[in-house]
Amino acid sequence: MAALRRKFGEDYQVVNTNRGATFPSAPVKKKRQRFVEKNGRCNVQHGNLIGETSRYLSDLFTTLVDLKWRWNLLIFILTYTIAWLVMASMWWIIAYIRGDLNHGHDASYTPCVANVYNFPSAFLFFIETEATIGYGYRYITEKCPEGIILFLFQSLLGSIVDAFLIGCMFIKMSQPKKRAETLMFSQDAVISQRDGKLCLMFRVGNLRNSHMVSAQIRCKLIKSRQTPEGEFLPLDQCELDVGFGTGADQLFLVSPLTICHEINPKSPFFDLSQHSLMNEQFEIVVILEGIVETTGMTCQARTSYTEDEVLWGHRFLPVMSLEEGFFRVDYSQFHSTFEVPTPPYSVKEYEEKSSLPSPMMTPNREHVFSMDCLEAGEEGAGPGSGSASCKLPSKLQKMSSSGKDLQRRVLRLSSQQSEKASSTGDLPLKLQRLSSSPGQGDVEARFHLKALKVGFQPLAMSTGDLHQRSLPPTPAVTHSYALPHTPMTSIGGRPEDNLPAKLRRMNADR
Repeated sequence: MAALRRKFGEDYQVVNTNRGATFPSAPVKKKRQRFVEKNGRCNVQHGNLIGETSRYLSDLFTTLVDLKWRWNLLIFILTYTIAWLVMASMWWIIAYIRGDLNHGHDASYTPCVANVYNFPSAFLFFIETEATIGYGYRYITEKCPEGIILFLFQSLLGSIVDAFLIGCMFIKMSQPKKRAETLMFSQDAVISQRDGKLCLMFRVGNLRNSHMVSAQIRCKLIKSRQTPEGEFLPLDQCELDVGFGTGADQLFLVSPLTICHEINPKSPFFDLSQHSLMNEQFEIVVILEGIVETTGMTCQARTSYTEDEVLWGHRFLPVMSLEEGFFRVDYSQFHSTFEVPTPPYSVKEYEEKSSLPSPMMTPNREHVFSMDCLEAGEEGAGPGSGSASCKLPSKLQKMSSSGKDLQRRVLRLSSQQSEKASSTGDLPLKLQRLSSSPGQGDVEARFHLKALKVGFQPLAMSTGDLHQRSLPPTPAVTHSYALPHTPMTSIGGRPEDNLPAKLRRMNADR
């Protein structure tokens, strides 16, 4: 345990895969029926096949191959025993009809089969003929045409029976089902993050040194669901993508591999969270197919994972280590997992949270209009004003349409001190001048923007005073705009020396 903590850190520890230890407050769920057992056997039985039995008899060879070994051995023994007894009885009947049994020890009599006196001797003659042993003591004579015909029939029938039964036993013994016994699957599947994405993972391994050629893995999700039309599907099958588009489902299975299913909007586990996992009912069927390198036959290994065999927030322990000249696989840690920090919510919830706008990132809803924009809006007023690039607020547009002759040049700045100050180059200061504010300390000096009168009308006014046309033509202070980190050299000096180059040029032009 200490070595594992040194390897993976103090936060990661090997845990027991018992679900009761992971969620002690979760209710104990009744073990439900599996669709596919852990060893790959499909837990399905076919019944009420009335009238369909003939289909199995029409494919008798496949039916015998699919039977269990005990039934195959029983059929094998019974078939040979019955065939031997029947053929031996036919030889005994020929000897009985011809009367060879009564002249067995007469040297002057020529029987059909020499030295056949009773049924045991007829049975021995059949076995010697069928097995081509030929001891030379019992043989067919030339005065027995029916014996010759029976001998030919025996040879043909024996060849057919041997080919059928021996071929059936050979195919059954060479089936690659036992090759699947050396293909391992992890006892549990895990859900954790990989490359910043939530993934469902399980592990596969090959115990033999012989490789699986063209190994391919597929996953099926077995889950009951109801369609919008009201149809209930008790065992609906859904495909789980384990890298079909990228080719990751084609395995080079020379060492244990971790198969990964990315949980994305196309995945059926898109809305699966750690809490909802305890209330779900599903089964993941894993199918591994490949060609056995030694025989060239296709092999298929299967297993399944139910919802209580999926561990949230776990990861598999590494089993590969580098030795002197080779890589070593430690299968004692093949099924072991350890806990890792994993978000408990689903991918759907995560995307919904990330799509919501943050209060700190909400843009200011106030619109800032420059003098150029207002001038363009004034010039474009009229029938074709809708195509103007700069649009005024609805309140100002209504005031303009009523025929009131106001100077509609507005400058609005944000009054929040925490926000970043706007660039002075964007301010409409074509005809404005700056005057220093008296009464300020030696701290940060502030400049007040002072609007001048052009044609006896103020150029800069607040939006709340637009309806007051009879205001005296006194300079209106629109806003106190702070220039951070711009200390004044002297209170009584020229403020134009501290202005940016753009404003100095504008004042020089004025």
